[in-house]
Amino acid sequence: MLLFCFRQDLRLHDQPALCLATDMARERGAALLPVVVRAPDGEQTPWGFARVGLHRRRFLADTLEDLRPQLTGRGSGLLEAKGDPVTVLLALAAATGADTLVVEAIDAPEEQAAVDALRAGGLTVHTVWQSNLLHPDDLPWAPEAVPEVFTAFRQGVERAAVPVRPTLPAPDELPPWPLHVPRPAPAVEMGKGLRPDPRSAFPYAEPHCRGGETAALAHLRRYLARGLPHHYKATRNGLMGLDYSSKWSPWLATGALSPRTAIEAMRAFEAEQGASESSYWLWFELLWRDHFRFMHRRFGRALFRARGLSDRPEHRAVRHDAAAFERWCTGRTGQALVDAGMRELAATGYLSNRMRQVVASHLVHELACDWRAGAAWFESQLVDFDVYSNQGNWAYIAGRGTDPRGGRRFDVEHQARTHDPDGAYRRLWAGA
Repeated sequence: MLLFCFRQDLRLHDQPALCLATDMARERGAALLPVVVRAPDGEQTPWGFARVGLHRRRFLADTLEDLRPQLTGRGSGLLEAKGDPVTVLLALAAATGADTLVVEAIDAPEEQAAVDALRAGGLTVHTVWQSNLLHPDDLPWAPEAVPEVFTAFRQGVERAAVPVRPTLPAPDELPPWPLHVPRPAPAVEMGKGLRPDPRSAFPYAEPHCRGGETAALAHLRRYLARGLPHHYKATRNGLMGLDYSSKWSPWLATGALSPRTAIEAMRAFEAEQGASESSYWLWFELLWRDHFRFMHRRFGRALFRARGLSDRPEHRAVRHDAAAFERWCTGRTGQALVDAGMRELAATGYLSNRMRQVVASHLVHELACDWRAGAAWFESQLVDFDVYSNQGNWAYIAGRGTDPRGGRRFDVEHQARTHDPDGAYRRLWAGA
C-alpha cells in the first residue's frame, strides 16, 4: 500500500505528484491512501498567537470539503488528521503496512525537515516539485545560480523562452481505497460559524469565493470571460472590491488552482481577445511568485534568520517592541491607513498587495519590530498564506532578502494620498 499526502496542493487537476502515486500504485497492484495532515487547533507561534487563525482555518476547511467528494467520486477518499506530520504519517504507515509515501516538494525548512525525518523513520519518500509555473529543470541556470534580483530572473526566462509545461488532466479514476482502513467522517472545523464581512475584498464565505478547486476554476473562467485581464495593470493597486486584482492567490496558495492552469487559460484568452500590457502583467506576477520559490530553493533556512540574506552589521540583531507589535496587530497604531489595513486583515483574512507592503513597512521601519513577527502574523491571518511569497516579501521589505535597494520604506502619507485620496478606504475600516 502507498500513502499520498496532500500538502499545499489540494486539487486533482494538474497534479504530477498524485499522478506519480497513482501510477506507482497501479504498477504494484496496490491500494492508495490519500491523507492530509493539518496543524492542531491550538498550535502557537513563538510570538504567542495561533499559527493558523480562524479565517485561514475556515478557508482550508472549505477547500477540503470540496476535495473529499471529488476523491470519493473517483473510487477513493480522504483520511484527515491533525498533529505533527512526521508523527502522524509514521504511525499511519506502521498501522497500515505502507512503506512508500508520495508528497509535493516544498523547499521550506520545516517541510524539508519533515521529509528527512520520515525517511529516517523508514519510509521511502518521493517528492515532486509542482507548485511553480516553470519547472526547475527548464531554467537556463543551475539551482544555485538562479539570479537573486527578480528583473534579471524575468529577463533571463523571457530571453531563453522558458516553456510552461502542459497541464495534466484530473484522473478519471484513482487506485482503490485500502479495504482494511475505515473511511473516517470529516472533522468539525473551527471557523465554520464565521459570518462574512460585507466589506471584504475577498468574501470567502460566499459561494463564488469559497475554498476549493470547484470555485477556483469557476472564478478563473469568470475572470477571463469578463475581460478583466485587460484592466489588471491599471487596477491592481486598488484597495476595495473583488475586481481590482485577479484574486487567484487564495486558490494558488492552497493548491486548489495550478499556476500552469491559470496561465494556460490566460494564453487562450489572449489568443481570442488579444494580448495587452495589462494581461502580460499577470504573467509578470506569476513569475514573481516563481522567483520567491527558486530563492527558497537556493537559500533555504537563511531566509528565516533574523538577518535573512543581509550582511549589513545592523541586521545581525533585530529589535522588537512587543507592545508596538500588539498595537499593529489590532489596528491601534494611530496611523489611520495602517490601522485600516490591519482591521481589514483581522476582520476578513485578506488584504490587498498594496496594503500588505504599507503595513509591513510601517511595522519594520517605523515601529522597530522584528520582521519575522510580522511574517508570522500574516501566516496566521491570511487565507492566501504561501510560505515562499510571505517570507520572501517580508524579507524584501525589511532589506533582508534579495532587493538590490536594501529594503523598502513606504511613506504612509504619500501612500494614502496616492491610493486612498478621498479617504474611502480609511472610512470603511474606521473603528472596525
